[in-house]
Amino acid sequence: MKVNISDQVRNFILCLAPEPRKRLREALRMLESEKGDIKALENDLSGYFRLRVRAYRVIFGYRAMEDSGVAEIECVFCERRSIVYEAFAALSARLQGR
Repeated sequence: MKVNISDQVRNFILCLAPEPRKRLREALRMLESEKGDIKALENDLSGYFRLRVRAYRVIFGYRAMEDSGVAEIECVFCERRSIVYEAFAALSARLQGR
């Protein structure tokens, strides 16, 4: 399955120290096979999933490609576990005009 990575995720990973950067990149490669510590999110974040990589979380969703009907994974947000859900919920609400 193809994995698309947003600019926010890419920039966040680039700012990390070498070891966590390596772990996140490896986890994203495994996500192509839908492997890793994946869990569906609930409540305001339903429809999204999280990938746990030690102290970091990657928020992603599935998107069906209209032309081929094949699903792709869209990695939309990445941050430390302590703030990722609140930060993504606030960003998502702002983008939806709530």
